[in-house]
Amino acid sequence: MMTLLKESGHEIVENYSQADAIILNTCAVRLETEERMKQRIKELRKIGKKLVIAGCLVSSEPALVMNLAPESSLVGAQSVDKIVEAVESPTRRIFLEDSKELITPRVFEGKISIIPIADGCAGDCNFCITKLARKKLRSYPPRSIVNAVKEAITNGAVEIELTAQDTAAYGLDINYSLPELIKDVLEIEGNYMIRIGMMTPELAMKEIDDIIEIMKDRRVYKFLHLPVQSGDDRVLKLMNRKYTVDEYKQLIKEIRNKIPLVNITTDIIIGHPGEDEEAFNNTLGLIKELKFERIHLAMYSIRPNTKSALMPQVPDPVKKERMRIANKVYEDVAYSVHSEYIGSNSLVITTEYGKKGSIIGRTINYIPVIVKDYNKLGDWINVKITEASFFDLRGQLIQ
Repeated sequence: MMTLLKESGHEIVENYSQADAIILNTCAVRLETEERMKQRIKELRKIGKKLVIAGCLVSSEPALVMNLAPESSLVGAQSVDKIVEAVESPTRRIFLEDSKELITPRVFEGKISIIPIADGCAGDCNFCITKLARKKLRSYPPRSIVNAVKEAITNGAVEIELTAQDTAAYGLDINYSLPELIKDVLEIEGNYMIRIGMMTPELAMKEIDDIIEIMKDRRVYKFLHLPVQSGDDRVLKLMNRKYTVDEYKQLIKEIRNKIPLVNITTDIIIGHPGEDEEAFNNTLGLIKELKFERIHLAMYSIRPNTKSALMPQVPDPVKKERMRIANKVYEDVAYSVHSEYIGSNSLVITTEYGKKGSIIGRTINYIPVIVKDYNKLGDWINVKITEASFFDLRGQLIQ
């Protein structure tokens, strides 16, 4: 939306006091997120300026949004090409139909460029409301993505994040594939690193040989985000995930055998319907066995119009206690993994400014490293790792 508005001559301003129109891009993935969105809509209405509400909450629960802000214009999650029309129209407009035109979006901040490669996914998970908001998989044209990457690199980007709800689904609708796309991107010359975004295990399995081969390129972070969601086969089936725990383990084993430095990040939902004590313990066992570098842990929350919402629910106090336990196990495992780096030297590319004058760099396997005695972005520097936390590493510049 920012891309389209800028190309139409509009200016993105720092705060709403300077704005002629306010756009709230909403998320509905979790209940607490939805509650924050609802509160934000109420706050922004009071300002009295033109309000455009966009995103997943609009697509998944349009009646709710209309009730909260009857005078606002609405732009659905897959209707973003209508944002300029919504902003410029003197009257209220509602756009909920899927866009026919696909324009590759791009976000460029500092040295990092985020380039979505697809919208929607090919899955049908029982817990997911995003599928209702983004009903169809729509892959952006390869040439358009390559051009967006070229533009970012020309403007100084050193990290290119290729993102999607499921990057492994890229191209299923246009007879193309993620490995083919990344090969196209890697033909671009320059000093940059590619980060491959989240991919579902079942689709990653189908292309794992090509994905591993691509990861051997020095310009691709040795990093994969493969959400397992649960360490129990029965719960995976209730979630409508298309793989077993053993299949997932084999996938991780194969990747680690061929890319020893690889950073495997995952997502886990705690307290999904059907998760009993045995299933929960199986998930804890998987965390300990596979030693994930990072885990995005989320407590299950009911989402309207999803199949999981109709199942018998795990009581909230049980979910909260399991979440506490799982967080502790994750932190212990991640700290143990990161502690192995203490005393080693690592090549790090600096991408962001941190707190208190520090700078944040990334190792070739995408672990964040905080460095205090350096302040230039976009450089490869040698760092001695001196400290570790479950979340990151700390280091000193090697002169």
